Amino acid sequence: MNELRRVMCVEDDPDIRMILEFSLGTLGAYQVCLCESGQAALSQAPAFAPDIVLLDVMMPGLSGPQTLEALRAQPGMSGVPVVFLTAKAMPDEVEELLQYGASGVIVKPFDPVSLPQDIRIYWEHRGGRRTD
Repeated sequence: MNELRRVMCVEDDPDIRMILEFSLGTLGAYQVCLCESGQAALSQAPAFAPDIVLLDVMMPGLSGPQTLEALRAQPGMSGVPVVFLTAKAMPDEVEELLQYGASGVIVKPFDPVSLPQDIRIYWEHRGGRRTD
């Protein structure tokens, strides 16, 4: 099984990006690529080659689902697990997000201490490797 090392976080809120950097970079010891928009994620994903992507749902410009669709179309990205970050926690809303092909949904506010392990579980569920 490959090692989970590179995490791309796509989040428009600067405070949440700071928490993600601390949680995943400092506590989780992952290489973290922070993107403030879906467009930034699309431009940075090929060079960063993330092992997993955390993707905010509601963002200006490209929404999370639109970003996911565009990421899947990029070479080398079709099998990368994507986990949505959202404040919408109703079961039907979570189910709708999973229908887009996400590996999971993490509800905001999330626990920064457990987040590194939480994403590892989603990554391992996908076999711990990119599937493209």
